[in-house]
Amino acid sequence: MGNDITYVGMDDHKKSIHLAVLLPSGELLEWQIANEARAIRRMVKKLHQVAVGEVLCCYEAGPCGFVLQRRLAQLGVRCQVMAPSRTPKRPGARIKTNRRDAMELAKLLRGGLLEEVFPPTAQQEADRELCRCRETLQRDLTRARHRVTKFLLRRGCNYNRGRNWTERHRRWLKQIQMEQEHDQQVLDCYVWAVEQLEQQVAHLVAHLVELSEQPEYEKAVGALRCFRGIETLTAITLVCELYSFGRFGSARGLMNFLGVVPGEKSTGEKEIRTGITKAGNTHARRLLVETSWHYRHRPAVGKVLEARRAGQPSEVIAHADKAMLRLNRRYWRLLMRGKASPKAVVAVARELVGFLWAVLYQEQSMA
Repeated sequence: MGNDITYVGMDDHKKSIHLAVLLPSGELLEWQIANEARAIRRMVKKLHQVAVGEVLCCYEAGPCGFVLQRRLAQLGVRCQVMAPSRTPKRPGARIKTNRRDAMELAKLLRGGLLEEVFPPTAQQEADRELCRCRETLQRDLTRARHRVTKFLLRRGCNYNRGRNWTERHRRWLKQIQMEQEHDQQVLDCYVWAVEQLEQQVAHLVAHLVELSEQPEYEKAVGALRCFRGIETLTAITLVCELYSFGRFGSARGLMNFLGVVPGEKSTGEKEIRTGITKAGNTHARRLLVETSWHYRHRPAVGKVLEARRAGQPSEVIAHADKAMLRLNRRYWRLLMRGKASPKAVVAVARELVGFLWAVLYQEQSMA
C-alpha cells in the first residue's frame, strides 16, 4: 500500500471548485467547495482524512491562473496544472459539466495522459504581467491615435506636412479650432486620451528597462540584444514570457511550445502538411515573427547593433552573426522558390528560435 496514490481532479472556476477524488480502490468521491482560501484549507484537511497514500491533484490552466496551485503547495499538497489543449477528448462525449470534467481529469491523471504546464513563480508572473500591460496599453494608444486622425478626416482636417504624431503634428493639433462646439469637445477628449496613454506607456517602458537591468534578467537580455531586431523591450518580454529557456530540452521543444512548427494531417500513403500549429505562447510568437522581418535585409552590423553588443561575450556575438547570415539566406531562398513573404518570415522565425535557445540554454538550464 506504500505506493498507493489518491488522484484528485479539480474543475477550477471563479466562485467554486468541483473535486473528484479517485481512491486506489477505484472508489470515486465528489464534492464542491467555494473558491476561497479558507475553504481550500478545509478541503485539504478532508483530503488527508479520506485519501489513501500520497495525494496528487490537478486542474486545467485557465483564467484563474496559478493561485490554486500555489495555495495547495503552501499546504503541502502536490498539484499539477495541465494544458487544456492537450487534454484527450472522447469523440462521443456530448455532455459537459463541472462534475464530469473533474471526474475525467482524475481518471486521465491516473492514466498519465495529461501534459503538465510549467508554472511560473509569483514574481515571474508579476514581471510577465508588466510586459503584457505595456503591450495592451500600446495597442490602446494606437487605437486612440486612430480615433483622432479619423475624426479629423471626417471633418476635412488633413495633415499633409509629414508624419503624424511628431512635434510638428502635435502643434498643428493644438491650433485646430472646430466650427461646432461639440466637435471641439470630442477632439479635446480624444487628444487628452492619447496624451494620458502616452504617459502610461512611457512609465511602463521605464519600469521594464529598469527590470531588464536586474541580476536575474541582465545576462539573458544582454545576450538577446546581440541579435538583429531584438532591442531591450523585445528581449525582456521574451525572457519574461518564457521565464526559462532551460526548461526546454531541445530547440525543437521550444519551437513546438511557441507553435511555429508546421502541423500535419497525414493518413495512409498521403502526407499533408498544414500551416503552423500556433500552439503555446502567442505573445512570444508574435514578437519573434516581428523580429524575423529584420532578416530580409542585407546582413550588416550598424552602429546601433554594435553599441548593443558592447561588453557581451564573443561567442554570443559570433552566434548572432551566424544567425544573421543564415536567416537572410533562408528568407531569400524561400522567396526564390515562390513562397510568400509572410510564410518565409515564419520559417525564419522558426530557425531564429533555435539560435536563441542555443545561446540561452546553457545559462538557464534547470537542475
